[in-house]
Amino acid sequence: MSCGGHDNSETDCDDVLLKIYEYLDGEMGEVDCEKIRQHLEECQPCLKEYDVDQALKALVRRSCRCETAPEALRTQIMARITTVTVTTRVERTE
Repeated sequence: MSCGGHDNSETDCDDVLLKIYEYLDGEMGEVDCEKIRQHLEECQPCLKEYDVDQALKALVRRSCRCETAPEALRTQIMARITTVTVTTRVERTE
């Protein structure tokens, strides 16, 4: 998808929007950050989505500042984050 009319960009809009929270959270390398940053400078629709996501994160942070998740919930979330699911597909050749 190309939404901003920026044919020179190396980064596709769909890729940017899929990685926007990684970018917001500072969880990507400098090369990827620079690609996202450059794309946002060139693409108004993606920049608008970035601004909305940034505002949403700020609102959640402000709203939840005084609350902490129960320990059981935190443990369950961490277990799910670290669980890896592998699906295999067997093809039969006859």
